[in-house]
Amino acid sequence: MIATTEGLPTSAAVAVIGAGAMGAGIAQLAAVAGHPVWLHDMRAGAAETAIAGIRAQLAKLVEKKKLSAEQFDAASAALKPATAIEDLRDCKLVVEAIVEDLEAKRGLFAQLEALLGPDAILASNTSSLSITAIAAKLKRPERLVGMHFFNPAPLMALVEVISGAATDAALAATVFATAERWGKTPVHARSTPGFIVNRVARPYYAEALRLLQEGVADVATLDAVMRESGGFRMGPFELMDMIGHDVNYAVTRSVFDAYYGDPRFQPSLLQLELVQAGYLGRKSGRGFYDYREGATKAAPASLAPQPRPARIELAIADPLAAALAKRLDASGSVLALTMAEASDGRIATVDGVALFVSDGRSATARAAALGIGEVVVIDLMLDAATARRAAIAVAAQSSPAAPAAVAGLLQAAGFAVSQLGDSPGLAVLRTVAMLANEASDAVHQQVCNAAAVDIAMRGGVGYPIGPLEWAERIGAGTVLAALDHLAGHYGEPRYRASPRLRQQVLASSTSAQSSGEAKRE
Repeated sequence: MIATTEGLPTSAAVAVIGAGAMGAGIAQLAAVAGHPVWLHDMRAGAAETAIAGIRAQLAKLVEKKKLSAEQFDAASAALKPATAIEDLRDCKLVVEAIVEDLEAKRGLFAQLEALLGPDAILASNTSSLSITAIAAKLKRPERLVGMHFFNPAPLMALVEVISGAATDAALAATVFATAERWGKTPVHARSTPGFIVNRVARPYYAEALRLLQEGVADVATLDAVMRESGGFRMGPFELMDMIGHDVNYAVTRSVFDAYYGDPRFQPSLLQLELVQAGYLGRKSGRGFYDYREGATKAAPASLAPQPRPARIELAIADPLAAALAKRLDASGSVLALTMAEASDGRIATVDGVALFVSDGRSATARAAALGIGEVVVIDLMLDAATARRAAIAVAAQSSPAAPAAVAGLLQAAGFAVSQLGDSPGLAVLRTVAMLANEASDAVHQQVCNAAAVDIAMRGGVGYPIGPLEWAERIGAGTVLAALDHLAGHYGEPRYRASPRLRQQVLASSTSAQSSGEAKRE
């Protein structure tokens, strides 16, 4: 087998089997990188049609000055349709991008193993099937590796390089280097259900679906909170609509089944209903949103403008309170504003209403623990200095004036304000906590290293920052507390904390204690 830390030479021919959107995208990447590329599909004429589409895409890149005319000519000439699988016999790398069916993939790779030279690399673009299982029937299973691209392959940065139980480490390194030469950001991962991205991303959908099922907020409001407060590129419902509910539900079900029914990956009955109804998202015209012609676009629920509070006290040591103070100052708001620290952890007192940053408890639980009535909690934000929306929840013990007072403060600081039902962790905090927990567990179970998981989630699904990076920013202790509060509220193992995360918090608390003792000495 070709094994080099520099990747395949551009003289090495690459084959892509499967001329759908993903296969065509991979073929485009290889051709632009300088390889001779063969595209094969069992459907008559499919490879020729795909190559014509690739050339049209490359022409658009030339128009946008992202590709030179010389590069266009070279890449166009490099693409060739393979009418028979025998045309691929001289290829040094074959990337399979066919239907997600284990037996179909096994049969194809058995053919390829008999056809190709001993130094050729076999790669599968599977997003959910075990590389170990696909390779198991090969005479030399060590020559098969996962090369999982993300759709659309020419645009998405990430490539997961997946090693099965038998995959040769040098071969995986070669594929990693080849992906880099193609302009991608590869990460190594072990073949486990969902690999990195499709495993770690499950809570982004699952927590939103649970909040919707509980009536905490509507689809458009939850999406707006995740975008405008959490900083995510797309809200979970619009993202599921784009992916397709048949695909998204199938991946969730696959991971759930592969982990023997672990409740962390439990599929949603709400999403199953959409699949059964044929409401698959954008491609069918209906999903969580209605995409049919003439349909009214759903808008997020925002509280009506409220009077500015008469008196505000901010705990200026808190980062969110400090950001509020700066935003109020920048807006020219003239408010009775004082700075004070509170022993109960509140970040502000607004006309007698205590405002807390969510710690994973409901506002009602927070009020009960403190023995006070007027309590509002605010959700986590990626960046309080630039966020456009704030999500709040109000304790059941509070008066109707409580949300109005807090909304008046936040609106004066330039936020649109959405009041959610009083669910623990609200939307952003509970989602980020669960993403960080799943990422931590992937590292704990040696699926990948910590750097890889953050790279994967930024490059594969466009998260604003990696989940472990986010945990470091807000503190591992904050994440753990939120998970423990969620677990206590629901009484479900779904919210159990990763052993790695709990160990990390214990180690940091011990270090802090030792540091304090050293200073006292």
